[in-house]
Amino acid sequence: MTEAPFRTVRLGPRETVATRNADGSWLLRSPHPLGEYARNLTGRLAHWAEAAPDRVLVARRGADGNWRRLTYAETWDKVRRIGQALLRRGLSPERPVAILSENGIEHLLLGLAAMHVGIPYSPISPAYSLVSTDFGKLRYTLGLLTPGLVFAASGEKYARAIAASVASGAELVIVADPLPDGASTPFDALLEAQPTDAVDAAHARVGPDTVGKILFTSGSTGSPKGVVNTQRMMCSNVAMIRAALPFIADGPPVIVDWLPWNHTFGGNHNTNLILDAGGTFYIDDGKPTPAGIAETVRNLREIAPTVFFNVPRGYEELIPHLRREPALRNTFFSRLSMLFYAGAGLSQPVWNALEELAVEACGERIMIITGLGATETAPSAMFANWPGGRSGLLGLPIPGVELKLVPRLGKLEARFRGPNVTPGYWRQPELNARIFDEDGFYRIGDALKFADPAHPGAGLLFDGRMSEDFKLSTGTWVSVGAIRESAIREGAPLVQDVVVAGHDRDFVAVILLPRLEDCRRLAGLGADASQSAVVGHPAVVEAIQRLIDRLARASTGSASRIERALVADFAPSLDLGEITDKGSINQGAVLAHRARLVDALYAERPGERIVCARSAESMASR
Repeated sequence: MTEAPFRTVRLGPRETVATRNADGSWLLRSPHPLGEYARNLTGRLAHWAEAAPDRVLVARRGADGNWRRLTYAETWDKVRRIGQALLRRGLSPERPVAILSENGIEHLLLGLAAMHVGIPYSPISPAYSLVSTDFGKLRYTLGLLTPGLVFAASGEKYARAIAASVASGAELVIVADPLPDGASTPFDALLEAQPTDAVDAAHARVGPDTVGKILFTSGSTGSPKGVVNTQRMMCSNVAMIRAALPFIADGPPVIVDWLPWNHTFGGNHNTNLILDAGGTFYIDDGKPTPAGIAETVRNLREIAPTVFFNVPRGYEELIPHLRREPALRNTFFSRLSMLFYAGAGLSQPVWNALEELAVEACGERIMIITGLGATETAPSAMFANWPGGRSGLLGLPIPGVELKLVPRLGKLEARFRGPNVTPGYWRQPELNARIFDEDGFYRIGDALKFADPAHPGAGLLFDGRMSEDFKLSTGTWVSVGAIRESAIREGAPLVQDVVVAGHDRDFVAVILLPRLEDCRRLAGLGADASQSAVVGHPAVVEAIQRLIDRLARASTGSASRIERALVADFAPSLDLGEITDKGSINQGAVLAHRARLVDALYAERPGERIVCARSAESMASR
């Protein structure tokens, strides 16, 4: 497999200038300056509407199963019409636009129109409306925003959330299933406006410091925060991506993508990249789940992407289909330049499987990469933009970004500075003082380590979240990220995530969050079996026992050894803040809300649900 060549694509420079300071900190930057970038995003829409008017910008399947497509020229016309309608309503930074619903053509049009005329908009997680039962996060985000216009694709689906959370002064715009008694405006009414000179005048005022959108963080380390995204941030970041991965602009890129637009990965990185390069975005209504992957596969049978973005779970779900269907496999890899993953680590077996499938389909390996960024960095700050890397390699800072690594708590804390970094949080000035250091670097909260300490240019690896690490009662620091990563990797496919306990305790213990479908298959139980019955099945318990013993043997001391584990018989709660809308776990919230389970892990005599690491002697005697 390693002898197969990589598909040739044009890559940006990989060099870095690394300087170590007297205090032990590092400063890394690319020696290549960032080139010029656009003044605002929708200027690129205007460019492509003239240069390639008939090229498709966005497409989504309709209820009839056929693709509904909009060209650049059609999009440009609709954006200007909606922009005129928004100006007539007197919307502004004080009364912005809020979007409650999922990815969609109308969602894209409204967001582009708002930015085009200088009105901020905020795409809010649909989970806050459709999964939450108390609508607490939705009320919180709308309270910060004070929107003058609130959009939802379906009045019926969002009626309860709207009634519970939207202030009476906001106009409601609905695509389908209008609210009763004329309480909402049809989306098509916005398209009836005829653009005037006011649209062009408003757009002329949209410059680098204009707020384009407010993206709320997922809440993995606390309450959601509204991250201000300026035009400078988004436009400079597109130029940074283009500098690191220039092949993307060599031809119109085509993507098939489900990643939600209320997150920076899907909403900034992918949509802005397509708009800048004049590409085509096929909205995928699939999801990276056993049931949701079917729609993604259906789309990929028809559309061959040039680049593909996903979370690791998405690749895991896709691989069996690529193995079973030669036609799907051949289409998928036919013109693919890059596989990109983010959001979590990609296990090496999944990486290897993707390479094997690519070679089988086209005789070449396809570059698989990731990077590092945040909502606050618009998002990209680092890429491993070279082939032949390994899973988990984050790469180096891209042109225009400076990376500072500061020794703290035995690790190197990462901080970023550049035009892609946010000026702060929306209407939360008290938070801004904490996120920047004395030199204006943004504290991302992650720790990094050199892949090769003797050669900084070899790239950097993730070394955990600084806020999650803690000390045992012995004073020994525990790296939560390292324990979590090893337990997920070794526990595949049964372990979805891991909550690590042990603050001021004598040893490390964990709550394992199971992949229920995989555990159910191992136990031989049907879909009607409860989570408690599944995780308590002898086959699952024995598999977890072997996992904990294996991890214990590989540990190097008390800080890395898991002494006890408990498999969760509950689903983490969005309303309690235990899980974010993108599925990541808030370690602190779980530990706080499940204190009874934590106490059970540390009981003098552990109960029957607790799996204890066996000593080497006891394992040898079995």
